[in-house]
Amino acid sequence: MKGEAIALTAARSRATDFVALAKPRLNMLVVASALAGYVMAGGDLSNAVVVVCTVVGTALVAGGASAFNQVIERVPDSLMQRTRFRPVPDGRLQPVESLVFGTALALAGLTFLGAAVNRLSAIVALVTLLTYALVYTPLKRRTSFATVIGAIPGALPPVIGWAAARGALSQGAWVLFAIVFLWQLPHFLAIAWIYRDDYARAGFVMLPVIEPDGRSTARQAVFYCAALLPVSLAPTLIGLANTFYFAAALVLGLLFLVLTLKFARTRAVADARRLFFASIIYLPLIWILMIVGRA
Repeated sequence: MKGEAIALTAARSRATDFVALAKPRLNMLVVASALAGYVMAGGDLSNAVVVVCTVVGTALVAGGASAFNQVIERVPDSLMQRTRFRPVPDGRLQPVESLVFGTALALAGLTFLGAAVNRLSAIVALVTLLTYALVYTPLKRRTSFATVIGAIPGALPPVIGWAAARGALSQGAWVLFAIVFLWQLPHFLAIAWIYRDDYARAGFVMLPVIEPDGRSTARQAVFYCAALLPVSLAPTLIGLANTFYFAAALVLGLLFLVLTLKFARTRAVADARRLFFASIIYLPLIWILMIVGRA
């Protein structure tokens, strides 16, 4: 009995590690963004098969991308305080089995999208996966511009949802893409500032690492947040959302900008954390406001 209990505990531990490899909590925003794109494109919410397959397919592809990322970055991850206990750098999972797991997730997600939704949604998801794992991830140790490049696959989930709903991409899809693209930059710059010592230890060429005074980090965070404000109002201007959304998004964007300006002025870790948490709140709120205020 004791041996069976130990074996069961070990099996549960490995299952937990595989789940952690897919980063389900972090990918919740990815799934929410895809669903928001589907709704804003006028997708049929009564079609349970398409809705479920869009959500599940996007989640599986995102999980596969996360697994690939952790395998590729296992060495630098082992040097960082906040990532060294992840399953692969800690040695609890081997790179090969992690790659197999990530590949299985990604293929399953692409199959869900391609077979049960439409071909275009699967193509956008595939582009997201490839640019994240094969372009953005390797560039993080070569150039600080990787943060901007990484914002491209990060902004594609609402486009997946839009493609799932319409089978085509139009102006609205790219407005949603632009909102998420610009939102990511202050979000990631805040993270980079908070963990700049960790990133330096691991050899990641983040902006706060190559310019430790933080002036460029602060300036870029303000620039992208200021650019986000008018872009976040565009759904009303193109007829996707009503004036309620416009007013609410304006207030939300101004509050986000105020926190970014405060971080830029002080460059304190506490203000970077406030900006980070504000960014986590901002995106779900903007989706909710947009859906509620859909024209």
